[in-house]
Amino acid sequence: MNLINEEDVVNYLGSYPEFFERHAELLAAVQLSSPHGRRAVSLQERQAEMLRDKIRMLEHRIMEMIRHGNDNLALTDRLLHCARDLLQVQDKAGMPGQLTDVIQSQFAVPQVAIRLWGLAPEYAQAAYAQGVSENAKVFAASLHEPFCGVNSGFESAGWLAHPELAASLALLALRDAPGAPAFGLLVLASPDAQRFTSTMGTEFLARIGELAGAALSRLK
Repeated sequence: MNLINEEDVVNYLGSYPEFFERHAELLAAVQLSSPHGRRAVSLQERQAEMLRDKIRMLEHRIMEMIRHGNDNLALTDRLLHCARDLLQVQDKAGMPGQLTDVIQSQFAVPQVAIRLWGLAPEYAQAAYAQGVSENAKVFAASLHEPFCGVNSGFESAGWLAHPELAASLALLALRDAPGAPAFGLLVLASPDAQRFTSTMGTEFLARIGELAGAALSRLK
């Protein structure tokens, strides 16, 4: 005699869903343990609890999507404001200073520094074109995406007004266009070691770097 196992029951109920229509009294008679306490509940109640749990999970996901969407919209607005402010700059020589001010104010970055090289002669003697070693230029050329992480003694941290307060850094190579040779390095710094980490997404930082590179290319 073959004994019926759980799989046989599952297969039977799956093949004959009308079983519970013919035996509706079982829906109320079968008692299951509630995940929200030690009390026993009917099959109908257990199914309703499962549906409520799924609804709560979906509501949580929707709220997360809305929050991320609002955050992205706020960042996009700030990037547009940054672009607008740069377009309004008339003094090319003062553009690097304007850019650092805009980034600090729009994105709440405590410290920002810029160094450029390969500039037109009339800008080559400016402070932002001085004090860059060949090693720093090679490092910038190697950056094909922003570097984020702990400040482990980078030369570029020394360009900041208060390098001792730079616990974490974001380093962005400046180029005329994606794939072009680097002609500068943008340094974002924070005293918070978790502000710029190696695991954070860098797409938005990359957009800032592209915008800064395009604006500052006018000095070449």
